[in-house]
Amino acid sequence: MVLLLLLLGLLGLLLFLLHGRKRRQGEPPLIKGWVPFLGNTLQFGKNAHKFLEDQKRKNGDVFTVLIAGKYMTFIMDPLLYPSIIKHGRQLDFHELTERLAPLVFGYPSMKTFPGLSEQISRAYRFLQGDSLTSLTESMMGNLMLVFCQDHLDPGQGWRSGNLYEFCSSVMFEATFLTIYGRPQTGSRHQHMDQLLKDFLQFDAMFPYLSAEVPIWLLGRTKTVRQKLISHFLPQRLSCWSDKCQFIQARLELFNLYDKLRDVDKAAHHFTILWASVGNTLPATFWATFDLVAHPEALKVVRQEILDVLRASGVEFSPDRELTLSREQLDKLVFLESSIKESLRLSSASMNLRVAQEDFSLRLDAERSVAVRKGDIITLYPQSMHLDPEIYEDPQTFHFDRFVEDGREKTDFRKHGQKLKYYLMPFGSGSSKCPGRYFAVNEIKQFVCLLLLYLDLQLEDGQNRPSSDHSRAGLGIQQPSSPVLFRYRPRAE
Repeated sequence: MVLLLLLLGLLGLLLFLLHGRKRRQGEPPLIKGWVPFLGNTLQFGKNAHKFLEDQKRKNGDVFTVLIAGKYMTFIMDPLLYPSIIKHGRQLDFHELTERLAPLVFGYPSMKTFPGLSEQISRAYRFLQGDSLTSLTESMMGNLMLVFCQDHLDPGQGWRSGNLYEFCSSVMFEATFLTIYGRPQTGSRHQHMDQLLKDFLQFDAMFPYLSAEVPIWLLGRTKTVRQKLISHFLPQRLSCWSDKCQFIQARLELFNLYDKLRDVDKAAHHFTILWASVGNTLPATFWATFDLVAHPEALKVVRQEILDVLRASGVEFSPDRELTLSREQLDKLVFLESSIKESLRLSSASMNLRVAQEDFSLRLDAERSVAVRKGDIITLYPQSMHLDPEIYEDPQTFHFDRFVEDGREKTDFRKHGQKLKYYLMPFGSGSSKCPGRYFAVNEIKQFVCLLLLYLDLQLEDGQNRPSSDHSRAGLGIQQPSSPVLFRYRPRAE
């Protein structure tokens, strides 16, 4: 039996080598690897940034890599990004998401429900504009609620904890309350600790699900997913009050589709939970850690918050609840720069487009490359974020990197040319995160409350942890090891 499997494996390898894809004239360099189908999956998964930088040195700014059965053409020069992002008809983002999302989150393909995908996209307007103001106000109140009840006992001394768990528990619950509303009785949902635990268990499997690994191979993941989905069944959601406009619009939309089962509607709502916190939790952790680890930066940001409040006629006191408006948050230039810097250091997302036909992809006035139908054209902004030509001392946190003369700095250059795209933690073009403004606002709010109400210290020997490379390409990387800290309510 073992000999038969060995022979079949060798036969498969031989067939792959003989009949596998070969580079055609006009196509970029092709890196297939030696393992059939998997190609370079293991090397990419171990350290995507290092792997791609190595390939860039060997093959130039554009090359095609076989990863998990998919041919991905990487565009490594950020000066070429605009030409990729502006392509609409020949490069499509939605095909990929409409195939993967049902597999990951457990709802049926939206192709069976005419018009549903377009209607869902229209609902994203409730995450921006005037609706963003009410979302921001609601989030402020819910953050204050969780902080006051869990962490601001005036009689307490120093408390110790895991910084990632602290950030996650506060942000998860406050975001949940803001988006889905409050329970029928009381101001907070019961069993939020268990809900967060289940969410993190599912989230740990997200890289495998997004790689199209069958869910039945992933232990209890399907059971955990069903448990999470059950929280959003219509009969439960209907009992909650103060749901945001975005969720209310989705509820009304789903009711128009009689063939959409209740469990399918719930799966769509669960998808929004993941989209709301899957990357925001680690982003909040890094934004918090980087400030606490740099006391001088923390001091400047804390003073900026106090100055903005004072300019609005508010003298902060730890004895009173704090309200920060959207307009006030917009004035926090150094805080925003600090958050952007943390995102620059921790973001490892990929911007993906699927080629809809064989065609010649124009890169700039002088260059074009041939791509094939089904190939995935990929931007990997982490390479740009860590480029020493664009960002001096790129591996080091500089909280004021995105400030110039007291205003937002937007002039970053490559080969002497100003970059249109220089920071891309939220995607680009049609794939840009529709909730990005809310995400930045809620991180700002969290950090403001943290710095004003609490004294914070890292425990001895707590350096910046390395990133967990298993989520490369999927957004904000998580820390690979715990960070221990202590905190207490500020006396003044």
